Amino acid sequence: MANRRMFSLNVVDTDTFLEMPQSSQNLYFHLGMRADDDGFISSPKKITKIVGANEDDLKLLIAKKYVIPFENGILVISHWHINNSIRKDRYSETIYKEEKRKIIKNENGVYILNHMNGIPNDNQRYTQYR
Repeated sequence: MANRRMFSLNVVDTDTFLEMPQSSQNLYFHLGMRADDDGFISSPKKITKIVGANEDDLKLLIAKKYVIPFENGILVISHWHINNSIRKDRYSETIYKEEKRKIIKNENGVYILNHMNGIPNDNQRYTQYR
């Protein structure tokens, strides 16, 4: 993991980001500082507590799609590749390969869930059984 991280104004200087509470913004920066070279974070709840944020701050980052959570508690920063570019000779691939297979980068370089990988999208038909 690198010691230096970048944050793009294209991400953090938007109304959506700036309208969030300062505690949520602060949590985003701390998560970014502790992410591996692919943007994955293994202990987001610990980081949340360390920086004095609360669970609602983390939930807001998830709701606003600044981070993508996985069932095992790991999460990834959605805008990782907009914020950071790491030279190939300094890059270390994430150890979270299974989670990495569940996401793709869209045309803007933003991580999104790979719906072709068995993860349903929001357009699933709801069936009510009676």
